[in-house]
Amino acid sequence: MREIRKLAEPRSLTHHRNAAGCDFENLPKDVKSTLRESLVHEQRGICCYCLCRIGPGEAGIVPRMKIAHWHSRDLHPDEQLAYQNLLGACMGNQGRSPSEQHCDTRQGNKDIKWNPANPEHRIEARIRYLANGTIESNDEEFDQQINDVLNLNASFIRTNRKNVLDGFQRAIGRGPISRFRFERMLQDWNGESHAGSLEPYCQIAVFWLRKRLARI
Repeated sequence: MREIRKLAEPRSLTHHRNAAGCDFENLPKDVKSTLRESLVHEQRGICCYCLCRIGPGEAGIVPRMKIAHWHSRDLHPDEQLAYQNLLGACMGNQGRSPSEQHCDTRQGNKDIKWNPANPEHRIEARIRYLANGTIESNDEEFDQQINDVLNLNASFIRTNRKNVLDGFQRAIGRGPISRFRFERMLQDWNGESHAGSLEPYCQIAVFWLRKRLARI
């Protein structure tokens, strides 16, 4: 996970929320489409939880996505249209067995402790990555939710993260690298040097670069 910097909510969502009798279930198709585009844009094209590639629409061009609720609609109906509570998630192996599901599909009606879209929750300070691609948290409750609620250490996700880290480390080689170059790489992987989409599973490289810079 990485911090999501929420932008202004779509006006169509505001209008829908302010209309009498409106909820998430009767969200018009055009409003939902605009909402998907907004979520994908502010998340720089990656899932709010596992950080795989997502896109707002047409199948076959980019992977589909779903609108996720950090606080579930069943337990928190008053937040079902709150933009701060809405995230863009991957399909999470929807339709597969529960052991293969992940992210919002696996989460269902369960809550998780920290919201990646709330800067006060400091999500990146609560997460660490191991060399084998495992994601962990020092917060025992949140660490359990990472595994049991979101299934973010499913073997294929862990392998994808490890492949990103291994590829990144091979690319930089074993020779000496200046602090300036490390800082430039961090800016690239963290999306500070460009306005486009982030690399899928980018945060494992960001975590590694921050650790390396802290030692220089």
